[in-house]
Amino acid sequence: MAKGHRSQIKRERNAVKDTRPSAKLSYARVPVQKACFVLDAIRGKDVQAALGILTYNPRYASSVIKKLLESAIANAENNNGLSADNLYIAECYANKGPTMKRIRPRAQGRAYRIEKRLSHITVVLDER
Repeated sequence: MAKGHRSQIKRERNAVKDTRPSAKLSYARVPVQKACFVLDAIRGKDVQAALGILTYNPRYASSVIKKLLESAIANAENNNGLSADNLYIAECYANKGPTMKRIRPRAQGRAYRIEKRLSHITVVLDER
């Protein structure tokens, strides 16, 4: 069991900062399930191979994730001073965002609800 007061435990946990370069896209107009198909294809790969996969992947989510990956690479080079040749994708995941609810008119005065799902996508890089 952890020792100390709850606030002390939280303070110690929050003091440890992740220094790995990353990029996050909030409220992306891609459902989590569709984003995860693309993220699974690039997880653990080096950056150049991942960019190649994303360039020729026909899914819409791949164009969004490619832009996010390029942003993470730029963050690594400018903020952390890392070389793009040694980088690989340490983590990449999509979390559920809010859902936009729309109404579709149907026959005999009925209305069906359409849910347009959003997601928050995160890419974390690391050096080999």
